Amino acid sequence: MDIREKMHSGELYFPNDPAIMTEQLQRLDRLYEFNQTRPTEQDKRAAMLKGMFAEVGEGCYIEPPFHANWGGKHVHFGKYVYCNFNCTLVDDTHIYVGDYTEFGPNVVIATAGHPILPELREKTYQYNAPVRIGRNCWLGAGAIVVPGITIGDNTVVGAGSVVTKDLPANVVAVGNPCRVLREINEHDREYYFKGRKINWESLRH
Repeated sequence: MDIREKMHSGELYFPNDPAIMTEQLQRLDRLYEFNQTRPTEQDKRAAMLKGMFAEVGEGCYIEPPFHANWGGKHVHFGKYVYCNFNCTLVDDTHIYVGDYTEFGPNVVIATAGHPILPELREKTYQYNAPVRIGRNCWLGAGAIVVPGITIGDNTVVGAGSVVTKDLPANVVAVGNPCRVLREINEHDREYYFKGRKINWESLRH
């Protein structure tokens, strides 16, 4: 098994191997260029993302600064995914994000981990596990998702939460460690924030 296969297998590997570092640095140069674009250069940003990511659907938007360990090489976005400021995607292996999912500022999605055993960390070994986030999810500001996690469709992760276990679809989950608070229900069809009612007739369809 070569080092590129190890990156996506969960096996321990040496991330500073020259066999991968050259390409990684080139991709980080491209990411640097993306972060230097002007707010008015929307078309340029969209075109750059198509070249940077493994997959990116129509209507995706990432607000710089954006951080990614491989510059997005292993990131798969559906359509209309939105990432606010300071999104960090540690994409040493694959990250999958479904259509219409939104990330608040300072969200971190990490696929890379480091062994507990000090002797292995001293030699800078790491391992990677993919992250899968479903369709139409919302991750609040400062949420962190650790390696190997799956989050189901429509789920809301509260601000500042640390997701250490898989989350099912159609729930609100909060905390550190993140736990399911409740299911999304009929109350949510009537109220969007505390006592504020949804005026369905006034909304764009």
